[in-house]
Amino acid sequence: MIVHDKKILENAGLAQEAQTLSKAGFITKEQYKAVIENLTLARTNENLLVRILFFILGTFLYSSICGFFTLLVIDSIDNSYEFLLFFFAIIGFIGAEVLSRSKFNGHGLDDAFILGAQLTLAIAIGVTTNSYELVIASFITLTALLSYLRYLHLSMALLFCFAFATVVVYSVFSLPSFVHSFLPFIMMAFAATLYFGSKKLKQKLEQSYYYLGLTIAQNFALVLFYFSGNYLVVRELSIELFVQDVAAGSDIPFAYLFYAFTFVVPAGYLYFAVVKKDRILLWIGLLSFCFSIYTIRFYYAIMPIEIALTIGGALLFVTTLFTIRKLKNKETGITFQADRYTETNAFLAAEIVVTSQMGSMKPEVPVDSPMEFGGGDFSGGGSGGSF
Repeated sequence: MIVHDKKILENAGLAQEAQTLSKAGFITKEQYKAVIENLTLARTNENLLVRILFFILGTFLYSSICGFFTLLVIDSIDNSYEFLLFFFAIIGFIGAEVLSRSKFNGHGLDDAFILGAQLTLAIAIGVTTNSYELVIASFITLTALLSYLRYLHLSMALLFCFAFATVVVYSVFSLPSFVHSFLPFIMMAFAATLYFGSKKLKQKLEQSYYYLGLTIAQNFALVLFYFSGNYLVVRELSIELFVQDVAAGSDIPFAYLFYAFTFVVPAGYLYFAVVKKDRILLWIGLLSFCFSIYTIRFYYAIMPIEIALTIGGALLFVTTLFTIRKLKNKETGITFQADRYTETNAFLAAEIVVTSQMGSMKPEVPVDSPMEFGGGDFSGGGSGGSF
């Protein structure tokens, strides 16, 4: 299923491990370069700016190819422009296939072709089905999943998650109206299923190629789970989508449940992030907690924004200072000590000391002594009679 050479994918993992060890100072830069020179790697761009520039270049190349074929067939088609859009999508998938077989992976050029193929396919299906959202989302879900399984593009894994969630939403809309009010709970159940399903697949994963895609699905599920029960999101979408009239002095159904959900879930994210030392979960928890504060302030502005920010900054400073003082002397568990893979000045100083000491130590060379110790000669230590 994977179009890329699996040996090259394994080499990419080795190169990443070598880069991590080099940044941590466990191996020298010369050793790191020697490792990279002996590995066959795909053509990729780790620099985000360079990758964006190649993506723009690939977009121009893709559009130029589509424009050239359009000029060739424009006189032979009448009003069947949807077939031309499907042909553009086919060109995009062919370009992605050719570039992937040419060892392009995360380069920028291949991103342009595969994303362009998905976009033109969605437009073509929309034109054919008169913008039937459920059909469009279903097709994109299937094609995004197949594209990720074949090309290992992380953008396809994220697109699959968004499209799959959209399929669930529009499927609920197609049901009788009394089911619509249960949409938040259905989305919570979907997010929980996606999270635990991805986690179980990661545990059973024999090949590491799909690990990052499953990680993206897990984090997407965490974000979706929070927004599915956030009070602001539930209330405003109930008004916009379900035309629910919330009169003054009244509230949406299960309002207290959504109020509690808005703050309990970020607190749970932060707790498990600290316990499991999960940095991504920590960021999700912090951002969701900030959005929870915005949710309350959106409806209940107790004080001016500048005073609220000042008080919040002061509380954050005091909390941070207290936490640092409590954790700075701990060496195990939750600690403020530097990561072993972080190149700190203390680590560099220790490395210099050890290196200098090893350089000053020289092996002892045995020296032949002119004094003969055995028979009593000169030193008088033996049993012979001569002095």
